[in-house]
Amino acid sequence: MARKSSKRIWWIAAVIVVLLVAGLFGAKQAGYIGKPKTTEVEYTIVKTSDIIERVTASGKVQPEVEVKLSPDVSGEIISLNVAEGDSVVKGQLLLKIRPDNYESLMARAQAAVNSSKANYEQTKAMVAQAEARLLQAKANFERNKKLYSDKVISAADFEQFSSTYGVAQQDVESAKANVAAALFNIKSAEASMRDAAENLRKTSIFAPVSGIVSLLNVEAGERVVGTSQMAGTEMMRIANLANMEVRVNVNENDIVRVSLGDTAEIDVDAYSSSGRKFRGVVKEIANTAAGLASSTASSSAVSSASADAVTEFEVKVKILNESFKDLMTSRSKKSYPFKPGMTASVEIITERKNGVVSVPIAAVTTRGGTPQAIPGSGPGTDNGATSDEEEKKPKKVEVVKEVVFTDVNGKATMKEVKTGISDFENIEILSGLKPGDKIISGPYIAVSKNLNNGDLVEKKKEEVKKDDKKSNENPN
Repeated sequence: MARKSSKRIWWIAAVIVVLLVAGLFGAKQAGYIGKPKTTEVEYTIVKTSDIIERVTASGKVQPEVEVKLSPDVSGEIISLNVAEGDSVVKGQLLLKIRPDNYESLMARAQAAVNSSKANYEQTKAMVAQAEARLLQAKANFERNKKLYSDKVISAADFEQFSSTYGVAQQDVESAKANVAAALFNIKSAEASMRDAAENLRKTSIFAPVSGIVSLLNVEAGERVVGTSQMAGTEMMRIANLANMEVRVNVNENDIVRVSLGDTAEIDVDAYSSSGRKFRGVVKEIANTAAGLASSTASSSAVSSASADAVTEFEVKVKILNESFKDLMTSRSKKSYPFKPGMTASVEIITERKNGVVSVPIAAVTTRGGTPQAIPGSGPGTDNGATSDEEEKKPKKVEVVKEVVFTDVNGKATMKEVKTGISDFENIEILSGLKPGDKIISGPYIAVSKNLNNGDLVEKKKEEVKKDDKKSNENPN
């Protein structure tokens, strides 16, 4: 029994010792006992450098001019005179659609024109006949009018001659109207004939521009649908591959910094392995967000779109021919270095500053400042109205400040700065620092979130070892 009690006491004592050791270790780590807790940080020296602000986007290489060809009439392709990749000149015959039906329509329209002209001549003859009958009726009327005044014929006989004369006058007017109608029929038939002739002409497809057949979607023997009936069949595309551009979508937060004429560096994936980059210039910036320009949805449907959707604007960057002239000379005249649809990334240079005060981007962060009173209306009443006193009460808004941290006697000291443009590594400092100042630049999580004004800091051990190694290598 005494043995069991002794063993239990030893177990309890061991647990107490472990708890005491853990408590002491935690207290030391928290800074309650021993050396206060410090944060290991990295330092950098404020310097001057050249900063090039860029907007990066990716997209596809496309020809500046690309014409999509669809037929105006439907039918079977009986002759295809080009292949994909062929060079064509403006006015060259590309293909023919079977013209049989359109030739029949043309012949029918021609016959309708001839029939209308014959009918026109017939109506003119009827006018002459009607005018002759009118002259006879007029002579009879005037002769019998004198006889009626001399009481030679009765009133009934005179009325008969008068009626005949009136009918003859109306017949002339009617015949003249028929002539006018026949003339309009001729014009209508001629218009139908021109329409039939135009449809017959459209069975032959000619090149509207000079260039390269960049895409061919049809073969001889296929049937195509004309645009007069629906969207139509896209048969081929003709493009000028000597003048190419990259079409990219730029985020709405960056598009405000992009301007027409900005220079750009273009990295085409097909040439990435050789490290080749091309120069470009911004030639067009969309005024409407991509997707909305061609959308036919109602405003209510647009407003119900997800708020998380990224809004982007299309930017066209022309690839300068001078930047790939050497590739053109090393190829045959019919071969071009870029193909429509190639993937490319673009860095648009929006601003460039030389010799400005700069620090690493990771060294600048934001912290909430002291609340500032801003005049504005106070909280509304239940019915939405606000009293005059509430309107006069200023709102307190916490202003966020851009800051860096410096090391003053081993303590992190927050210092407010004003920043300008930035590149992928450095950011411009407009005020708050000068070249030669020493600031805390890392680790990123410490600077951006954890570090506060007055926290104890020390140089990271890895940085200390590096500094000692450098001093040993350069004792002077």
